[in-house]
Amino acid sequence: MKNVFLNNRFFFALFGVGICYVLAFFFPILMGVAHGFLIVVFLAIFVDYLLLFREKNAVQAQRILPEKLSNGDQNSIKVDLKNNYPFQIKTVTIDEIPFQFQKRDFFIERSIEAKKNVLFEYVLEPKERGEYSFGNLNIFAQTSLGFVSRRFTFQKDELVPSYPSFIHLRKYELMALQNEFLLGGIKKIRKLGHTMEFEQIKDYIPGDDVRTINWKATSKRNQLMVNQFQDEKSQRIFMLIDKGRTMQMPFNGLSLLDYSINATMALSHIILKKNDRAGMMTFSKKAENKVAADNKSGQLKKISQALYNIQTNFFESDFSRLYQEVRLHIGQRSLIVLFTNFETLDAVNRQMKYLRGIAKNHLLVVIFFKNAELQSLMNTNPENIQAVYDEIIAEKLEYEKKLIIQQLRKYGIYTVYTLPENLNLEVINKYLELKARGIL
Repeated sequence: MKNVFLNNRFFFALFGVGICYVLAFFFPILMGVAHGFLIVVFLAIFVDYLLLFREKNAVQAQRILPEKLSNGDQNSIKVDLKNNYPFQIKTVTIDEIPFQFQKRDFFIERSIEAKKNVLFEYVLEPKERGEYSFGNLNIFAQTSLGFVSRRFTFQKDELVPSYPSFIHLRKYELMALQNEFLLGGIKKIRKLGHTMEFEQIKDYIPGDDVRTINWKATSKRNQLMVNQFQDEKSQRIFMLIDKGRTMQMPFNGLSLLDYSINATMALSHIILKKNDRAGMMTFSKKAENKVAADNKSGQLKKISQALYNIQTNFFESDFSRLYQEVRLHIGQRSLIVLFTNFETLDAVNRQMKYLRGIAKNHLLVVIFFKNAELQSLMNTNPENIQAVYDEIIAEKLEYEKKLIIQQLRKYGIYTVYTLPENLNLEVINKYLELKARGIL
């Protein structure tokens, strides 16, 4: 009996019977009608019960979960539901989704024809990395009479990990293969040098650089031949992620650390597609989660595993320790992409000697974030004195961010200053730009 549930129609019917008996108290002629109505109701309930419970496996259901969830993205969860009854039923699906989503009123209603099945889906958008536990998949079935429902329970306790965002990696891959810049469109970039990685010898076409003419091949073919070069490959790119207290700031449900981790995944995917070597490291009081730069087939999975359960520790990040780790573990000149967040010029100046030390031996790109709330304050029309003060303070803080960019550029350190929502595109753009310029 634990799988029997009474529907609203049952209580409405009993309420109607009660009304009939109340009226029969004042009009005794209605007593027979009340008795008859009560008998009909109980017969209908009994028939409804027999129809629902005469078959053992009358309903079959399966929850189809992805192997892993993509953090910060919409993930599709499918449910396959089959009706083995010889008549149409109405179903209510209540999936016990993980507590992290805080959905207490989740249900899906479907009608299923006899001996048919339906496949439907719903969407979940995780905001935290880690493990998500799904409970029972509960199916409540009822006939067209609708007095009682029968509960079917399937798939108890399924655990699914939530990994850094990977759903949109394909989109970024297409962009990288076309060497296009998503935010700036297609634009010409002046190369600062000449890449020397040989690709092939081809026929001379007017406009080719005459300095690349291959005279030996020209003499053999009796026509002008030129050497064609390509962007250098197997270059080392390291992503360094600050997981100190400044990276805990939230934006649209995700922390700056989560945005940095998602950008690291996207950038690593592009780096590997470009045949360069991707590596990463996190730091705060000490350096952790180290992945050596490589371009083997399982490198992206290795980076994803390292980023899977990283959390901020609310400490003040030790850039001196980071500088020591870079000197110790990154020997060859590499591109270092540093994800952090500086709010004031004083904060940058305190770490400047360590940043300059890293930039002395490597190509350093510092990523820090625009404050979306400050941006909205600067774009409003103040209507009172308090709003004017808020706008002035916001503009002052924004101006200090521009001073930070100037200070870093003064020492040859590249910067990306962006809103968290644009981080993936901006970081990929900067990598492709540096590669196109031949700076790497």
